[in-house]
Amino acid sequence: MNFIKTTIEPEITPDRAYYFIFSENAVLVEKRSKTLVSIPCIKQASAEQIGLDRICFLGRYNKISCHCAGIRDKDVPDGYELIPLRSLYGKIDNGFWGISGYARQIHDWNMNFKFCGRCGAKTTKKRNEHARVCGDCGLASYPRISPAIITAVVKEDEILLARGVNFPNKKMFSVLAGFVEPGESLEDCVAREVFEETGIRIREIEYFNSQPWPFPDSLMIGFTAVYDSGSLSIDMEEILEAGWFKADRLPIVPKAYTLAGELIRWFVKHQGLDGNGI
Repeated sequence: MNFIKTTIEPEITPDRAYYFIFSENAVLVEKRSKTLVSIPCIKQASAEQIGLDRICFLGRYNKISCHCAGIRDKDVPDGYELIPLRSLYGKIDNGFWGISGYARQIHDWNMNFKFCGRCGAKTTKKRNEHARVCGDCGLASYPRISPAIITAVVKEDEILLARGVNFPNKKMFSVLAGFVEPGESLEDCVAREVFEETGIRIREIEYFNSQPWPFPDSLMIGFTAVYDSGSLSIDMEEILEAGWFKADRLPIVPKAYTLAGELIRWFVKHQGLDGNGI
């Protein structure tokens, strides 16, 4: 990716810059066709006319400055629209997809830490790093990252999948995931989450891959594991349904660009099948 992260803005204001503009969980885009969109690349004067809030410099992409900002729904200009950030994937260059997630997290941090969490006074943004500092007590707040594990549990030729209570698509099944607790290793978290949600004991926990996930501020750390013992006993507050699935009889599962999708396709390929058709 040709994206250079920095908080220090250029001394000379560029003619145009990319603006990653958000309203709640949606991002502002310009429609190019029925299937493709683009991130606004506009002049500073145009950005000011739109009425953007909390403009924050992010760095440069292909030598063009990038900013994140907020907008009210009623201020969306003609020719643009707000679309859910999740649906941006596949409609835009992968480089912009990655920056969009980063921009969303920085924007959320700017919005959520306007006041000090210790004394309640206003905070100001530092120039040389992403940090907001309280002018009264000096507490510094940095963009929040919430580590979460996500795990493919395999039993012979089957994978454990579940439907989560909070899944946007209620028909979709995925691998198990959960947030890391204080004082807990990643491997301990994997074993705990799997047992708490399904009653299953696992072994051979191995690191797979990781992925930043800006919904809203997670770092997903992927693992694989092997079934050891136990029968399914699901936590109904977290999971609607869970089961063991063979590679050729999978339900609706996450897309390949997600770490969950990667893990499931890894399982399918290890069963000798082509995971590209899922």
